[in-house]
Amino acid sequence: MTSGDEPDAAADTLEGGPRPGRVRKTSRREDRRGETGSRPRGPRGRTSYGPRGRGVPLPLLLPALLGLAFLLLPLLALLVRAPWSTLPDQLTSAEVWQALRLSLLCATSATLVCLVIGVPLAWLLARTDFPGRRLVRALVTLPLVLPPVVGGVALLLALGRNGIVGQWLDAWFGITLPFTTTGVVVAETFVALPFLVISVEGTLRAADPRYEEAATTLGASRFTAFRLVTLPLITPGIAAGAVLAWARALGEFGATITFAGNFPGRTQTMPLAVYLALQNNPEAAIALSLVLLTVSIAVLAGLRERWMTTS
Repeated sequence: MTSGDEPDAAADTLEGGPRPGRVRKTSRREDRRGETGSRPRGPRGRTSYGPRGRGVPLPLLLPALLGLAFLLLPLLALLVRAPWSTLPDQLTSAEVWQALRLSLLCATSATLVCLVIGVPLAWLLARTDFPGRRLVRALVTLPLVLPPVVGGVALLLALGRNGIVGQWLDAWFGITLPFTTTGVVVAETFVALPFLVISVEGTLRAADPRYEEAATTLGASRFTAFRLVTLPLITPGIAAGAVLAWARALGEFGATITFAGNFPGRTQTMPLAVYLALQNNPEAAIALSLVLLTVSIAVLAGLRERWMTTS
């Protein structure tokens, strides 16, 4: 209804009905309501399209339940077959404790390296424009889809004693990375770094760059603006990326065994110890697998508010 129709509507109301020979005009909004009808409103005024989950088609329900069972059954089998009575003895054995200590040390070291080089790399991808940025982003995320064994072979060809860079490290500085504890850290950093970069880059893109620009207009350098303004804003994203990178480094197998080998006390991490124990001591392998499963569940619980909430 337009403003010109309001006196007519008021007169019709006072006189008890519409005047003869005069048709009351309706607005286009009222016409659309008359044609389509009003939609049901749910809580807080949102449009409701019916109860969720009602009328699930059987051809979709059965594969969904099959997929859920496929994911949960191996985990349940691990819990059912776990040697709960001898579990404390298995976890306190010298071999298991050695692998656990080395895994925690190497995963934490790899995460620190990822933080040092990954946060600046994420800032470069999110805040600057340069030729070939899409290609650089694709190369950064390549280890996510690259088979870990291939990553280990690539590290050998690059950092091995006869590698492109490794030969110079050995000749000039006497540094040999393969089949050492440092090599484990290098391999885990290679596979875990993309998780940190993707998380931090997404947080940087969501953060408002005007705060950083305002700091630069007030005389701060780009690095000072990043350190005092941007870094506190993206701390949750950095923390989430660090946890993901740490969990990925802790569970790394293929690149580690290819580049660093499987030497107890030096390069044998928990996944490698599980693989070796499965051949000789299955109970120890199950005990180590339970530890890795517990760590994975703890990581998911820690990231629940960031990754697993739904609107």
